[in-house]
Amino acid sequence: MTQDGQFSAEANPFAAAERVSATLGSLTDALLGARTSRHPAAALTGLRAAAHPAADALFHLPMAPNGPVHTAVDRLGTVVTAGTARPGSGAALAPLVTGALLSRYGAAGPVRGAAGGSAEALTAERFELPVTGEPADPKLRPAFAAPLAALAAGQQTRQPVELPTGAGAEVRLVVPPGFHTLTSPDGPPGVSARTVRTGPVDGIPAGHGAAPATVAAAAGLTAHLAETAEELFSGAGPAERRDFALIAAALADAVTASGTVYAGVGAFHLDGRPTEATLVVSLARHPLPITGLATELATVRRYAEVWTVLLPAGPAAVLVEGRSVPVPGPLTADGARRWAVTSVVQAFVPLPDGVSVLCVQLSTAQPQDWELYTDVFAELLKSVQFGWDGVLATPVAPPVPAPPAPPTAPPAPPAPEADATPVRVPPADFNPFAPVADPTPAQPILVPDDAAQAPTPPKGTPVTVPPPDFDPFGIMGGVPAPEPQTPESDEPPKGTPVMVPPPDFDPFGIMGGVPAPEPLPAAPQPAAAPATDPFGTVTAADRAGDPFGTTVPAPRPAVVPPPPSTPPAVPGDTPAAAPGPGKGTPVMVPPPDFNPFAPQPDAEPAAPAEAAPEAAPARDPFA
Repeated sequence: MTQDGQFSAEANPFAAAERVSATLGSLTDALLGARTSRHPAAALTGLRAAAHPAADALFHLPMAPNGPVHTAVDRLGTVVTAGTARPGSGAALAPLVTGALLSRYGAAGPVRGAAGGSAEALTAERFELPVTGEPADPKLRPAFAAPLAALAAGQQTRQPVELPTGAGAEVRLVVPPGFHTLTSPDGPPGVSARTVRTGPVDGIPAGHGAAPATVAAAAGLTAHLAETAEELFSGAGPAERRDFALIAAALADAVTASGTVYAGVGAFHLDGRPTEATLVVSLARHPLPITGLATELATVRRYAEVWTVLLPAGPAAVLVEGRSVPVPGPLTADGARRWAVTSVVQAFVPLPDGVSVLCVQLSTAQPQDWELYTDVFAELLKSVQFGWDGVLATPVAPPVPAPPAPPTAPPAPPAPEADATPVRVPPADFNPFAPVADPTPAQPILVPDDAAQAPTPPKGTPVTVPPPDFDPFGIMGGVPAPEPQTPESDEPPKGTPVMVPPPDFDPFGIMGGVPAPEPLPAAPQPAAAPATDPFGTVTAADRAGDPFGTTVPAPRPAVVPPPPSTPPAVPGDTPAAAPGPGKGTPVMVPPPDFNPFAPQPDAEPAAPAEAAPEAAPARDPFA
């Protein structure tokens, strides 16, 4: 994996586990044959996780609390658990296990593919293992089967089980019955809690110098591989059992180093013919989110088909592709190297810690059984459950190699102190982008010891601060009276004197009482104008009673009081002042009971229109 977490062909964090999957495909093609014991294919689908009471709560099952282990649960399958908190000690097991198996089986002839019979000669390199698969022809790519496509449908996800602080992230899943496990149920050394014997262990030679925990792990793996070989080759002779167990033991260290927590092979018969499959479960560190991971997979694996699906444990990326797997010559019956084409489905499920990814791979060399195995694979993914302590892990960047040290040279004599250039180290709060201050050296600040010392003259230009009640616009309050000048001061007052009007001043003459107008000289009363017509309308004799020409019945005589000789005074808020020169035009206010639309009484005949005087009558308030 590169430093920025990119998934690429050159830096693939899942490459080691993919080599384990390809190697198991080589083993099944080379070692499993007609004498292999097989389970019916119905065993893969006979049990479904939903039928078991503990299927939805795998973390309630009693498992080893501190490492990847697996155990068979009745009516459910093999429950596999793996964690990130304890990776193990990394001690090598292959030499101890192969030595123990040789002692167990005794001299049964030469081992397939190995010339020597010693434990030191039975290494993975001797069998040309592990192998690396290559992308097959795109025409050989399997279909994205319906059980896998159904995982893309929306479904409810479950929250991770809360684990105690320090437990990291943990995953559990169910492998269906029928697979034969090549990894120890107790995991590699230093991972799970196991009983460590203090005395000698059967099959482990003395003088190996291994730690007691490593010896216990080797003893457990030896017994488990011998049991697996007995199950797979129960109908065969001891040579086949021994060869299979020794080749699997030679791969023990490579399997552990790849992060694989479960590796198994399945031998089945379906419709009277044999069929095989391999299953690998591993953990790897990859900090990309699921969308980025799926994008990188689709970019790098050009011949693969990648989907993003949603599992009960969360989002995942599922990949299907065809791979060409080499079968090494030492493993074949005729000693010739050949190739086998397998169909592979691979799922990547991110763990809740943010940097770990669960990788599950299933492969088969029988494409006609692809629908069966994808159905099993989909059920396996549905059983995945996570536990987490709530602490996000920090991605670990690969170490950057240090540059090579320059060749050592004899130390130079120290230079005289006068030739050295002093270097000033800036303070911690130094800001290189701050404005540059005055280059003049700053003067020291003198703190006075007592009040007797003269104060430092202030810097800058004196500024007169106005009082708090200063009003530059003269609208916020009354203008204060000027302060009286003291006899000692000869300065004239500043500013222009302003006369402040009284509070009841009315500049428009409409807010107070109307002053009485000056008496006007009496004018002769014209005889032509009707006394009761305030509008001065001149009408004909036949319309003297109706100035608007309206035909109405003759009104009854009514007595209308003569108009007042002088306009009534309107009462004001204050007593009227003495008569004085008034401003504006005098307005005659009619009495309160005046009705301009009332019928007019009979009046004297109107004078001819041309004889009407130009001046308005004195009794006309609207003249």
